[in-house]
Amino acid sequence: MGLTGMMGILSAAVAALVLPPAVLGLDNGLALTPPMGWLAWERFRCNTDCVNDPKNCISENLFYEMADRLVADGFLAAGYEYLNIDDCWLSRERDAHGRLQADPDRFPNGIKALADYVHSKGLKIGIYEDYGNYTCAGYPGILGYLETDAQTFADWDIDYVKLDGCYSHPKDMDRGYPEFGYYLNRTGRPMVYSCSWPVYQIYSGMTPDYASIVQHCNLWRNFDDIQDSWASVTSVIDYYGDQQAVLIPLAGPGHFNDPDMLIIGNFGLSFEQSKAQMALWSVMASPLLSSVDLRTIGADYRAILQNRAVIAVNQDPLGIQGKRIFKDKGIEIWARPITPVVGDFYSYAIVFFNRRVDGTPSQVSVTIQELGMLNPAGYKTEDLFAARTYGVLYPPTRLKVDVNPSGVVMVRCGAVCDLELIYNCRPRSR
Repeated sequence: MGLTGMMGILSAAVAALVLPPAVLGLDNGLALTPPMGWLAWERFRCNTDCVNDPKNCISENLFYEMADRLVADGFLAAGYEYLNIDDCWLSRERDAHGRLQADPDRFPNGIKALADYVHSKGLKIGIYEDYGNYTCAGYPGILGYLETDAQTFADWDIDYVKLDGCYSHPKDMDRGYPEFGYYLNRTGRPMVYSCSWPVYQIYSGMTPDYASIVQHCNLWRNFDDIQDSWASVTSVIDYYGDQQAVLIPLAGPGHFNDPDMLIIGNFGLSFEQSKAQMALWSVMASPLLSSVDLRTIGADYRAILQNRAVIAVNQDPLGIQGKRIFKDKGIEIWARPITPVVGDFYSYAIVFFNRRVDGTPSQVSVTIQELGMLNPAGYKTEDLFAARTYGVLYPPTRLKVDVNPSGVVMVRCGAVCDLELIYNCRPRSR
């Protein structure tokens, strides 16, 4: 299928692509680019049966092994620096002093010892709790212990805290999430603060106070938990595309929307679908938190997660969240302004996304200027998955790509600096 003559359809979307600076966010100096790491939940859930399934249960052994794999298999070198614990690490009871404690059978050495090991590998460690009476799996929540729990995490040398929202009233979150963030900051320990604040309010029919959320959280969940299926991934993509007018202005260095984990290398996505999730999460400036068994992931899927060119788009220092600029007949185009910025011209990452499943690649044909790129000196363009170079393309140049079913083509278009064509075109990063 050839898609041509998109100028009229794309023009309005392109005009709004570069937005005014986002609301200033949490000023803790962290998450200036989207956090990258590994998170236990989607792949390992709340498996606590270490008698019958010792290799896959939520235990210190699992996290020690994953820390080893993050380093040995090149994930840390590619930018995946956080090893994040999710629910079910806790004992059912607090200790005699009211402090949280890990399950003594599954974490016999405690969280501090695990944190020390993780740090010795050059990694950082994240932990999970819940702004409620209980966590989602029924373990102790933080209500009534906010200051104590924040200090406990600091004492354990935690680097990242995810705060869920089960067993609490959504109306209380406007006060409670900022209060816990205050106690985290007061410890003096730098900890990324990941909030589930807006998603629970959306579920309850409330309109989240995003101005406050951006001010108090480094990242936040807006939508459903991701599941190991293509239907789940596309539902997330649809939500972020449909809500982009609200969500894009919120994102920027230190504060990002979180569409949930990467499920690449598990059971539910094909190779093409895995590339699609990686590309779209990167163009949306999403945290890259992989939830996969690093001991068994296939080499092809590991290569997708470690694609340095795609990761560079995700980690672009401008922190601008990309948007969907075209959607028709199963084809979508997503665009993200990135560095270098040459004069008044941004560079761009473009994702051509084929949602068709009719068994043959679809050809998309569009000029560079239809995608919002007007730099008269052109754009050095490369395919980030195929390692193909298109050379320098100019605004009238037509770019043609063949996109596989349920797949993507992702290109980076770097603005060229030419002083004869652009006044004061020295590249700038911000």
